[in-house]
Amino acid sequence: MGGYLDLVGTNAVGLFYLAMRRGLDYLYDHPKVDRSRIGMTGLSGGGWQTITLSSLDERVQVAVPVAGYASLVSEIERPSDTGDIEQIPTDFFIDLDNSHLTAIRAPRPTLLIYNAEDNCCFRALLVKPYIFDQVQPFFSLYGSSDSFQWHENRDPGSHNYQLDNRLQAYRFFAKHFHLPAIDNEIPADAEIKSYDELVVGLPKDNLTALSLARILARRIKRDSVPSSAAARKEWVVTQRGKLKATIRCDSAKVKHAWAMTNTEEKGVETRSYRFGLSNGLSATGVWVRAITSPDRAPTTVVVNDEGKRRGAAEVSDRVNRGDQVLAIDLLFTGDSSPEDQPQPLSQRQYLMQLLATVGDRALGLEVAQLIAITQWLRQVTETPRVRLDCTGIRSQTVALIASALEPTLFSEVLVHRGMRSLEYLLEKPVSQLVAPDLFCLDLYKEFDLDRMIAIAEPTRVTQQNDLE
Repeated sequence: MGGYLDLVGTNAVGLFYLAMRRGLDYLYDHPKVDRSRIGMTGLSGGGWQTITLSSLDERVQVAVPVAGYASLVSEIERPSDTGDIEQIPTDFFIDLDNSHLTAIRAPRPTLLIYNAEDNCCFRALLVKPYIFDQVQPFFSLYGSSDSFQWHENRDPGSHNYQLDNRLQAYRFFAKHFHLPAIDNEIPADAEIKSYDELVVGLPKDNLTALSLARILARRIKRDSVPSSAAARKEWVVTQRGKLKATIRCDSAKVKHAWAMTNTEEKGVETRSYRFGLSNGLSATGVWVRAITSPDRAPTTVVVNDEGKRRGAAEVSDRVNRGDQVLAIDLLFTGDSSPEDQPQPLSQRQYLMQLLATVGDRALGLEVAQLIAITQWLRQVTETPRVRLDCTGIRSQTVALIASALEPTLFSEVLVHRGMRSLEYLLEKPVSQLVAPDLFCLDLYKEFDLDRMIAIAEPTRVTQQNDLE
């Protein structure tokens, strides 16, 4: 939901909250609404919306979220507890958890309903320790323990808001709104409207997240690159620091390059590595050269969006030219890319978003890996600068940022199947499932590829912008 908006510096969850609050504003000002008896409930994503709005807006007196959210621990333990992507918004879990949102409701009446064997997410007993047990003391401080209740649904126990859950909600609302007790559901089948009767419709020019991002992107104005040498030097330093902060890139080093296997045949020698980095992450690579090449032959690093195996043509070309080549799979690429899980989130997208919600950026980690491994390679091969050959928009962006942050590391960056601008992500458009690491908060708002190239001077950059 938020990928396109993150790119241009807008928090999608913040917009979502504002939209919900506008609906509450309408109800609150309606002449037939009792302002002291406003409640909110919802299932699944509606449960997440319930706790988000009701925790931050005290006009919601009673809240009953149903199977709507878990805690950060749950998100990490079980990918199925991710829910929808808006439930792990960028930077949210740096200082907060959903248990905090729940505790903020104290002492306002709150009933948490979860299902015993939920076939979607958030199974009751697995999430209860974090979002109910840990919150109980806050309601106790207000002397309102009775206002905070838990219900585990076992009939049917799946992801539902069926009769048992509805009755629990009715009774809770009735009790705290001082209404007569409710023991049974009033038959209402005859009052249920058809789909056609309930369709409101949207105007033809109604904005989507993508179209809104495009509008915001067109409004972006960046300062031009200074023309004088002194001003340009200062500008580069400032921009480099801002770029590093935007992608949250912390320096890393190769702690150990584990040589896993090797070959020597048909005039070519190879060595396969697993790189252990100082930040706890790892990457894989294969070093290749002709047996007759000198020890200090020119050095090329090859990265490819589809993994090092798809970079065979580039590796072969450089080896035939006499280079020694290291083809590597960075985080979330090739060997380091997790298997996909069912929609709506791929496993790769889920893990990247989970990193973002705790304050990291997948893009920053990938850049740090590329820099660290190249620095290691330069040291062991005793070559002063390394040529970088990359294919695809993900590798292109990582390569240009790495060369911008370390302008003396690469002698040349050659890009195949690249894009002319990050605007391509919006105009194509590129799905967040395809390149989730590029949808980095504020990236396009602050930078574009031409700016990265300017910061990377004197590194020579050659872009084959095959993607229009």
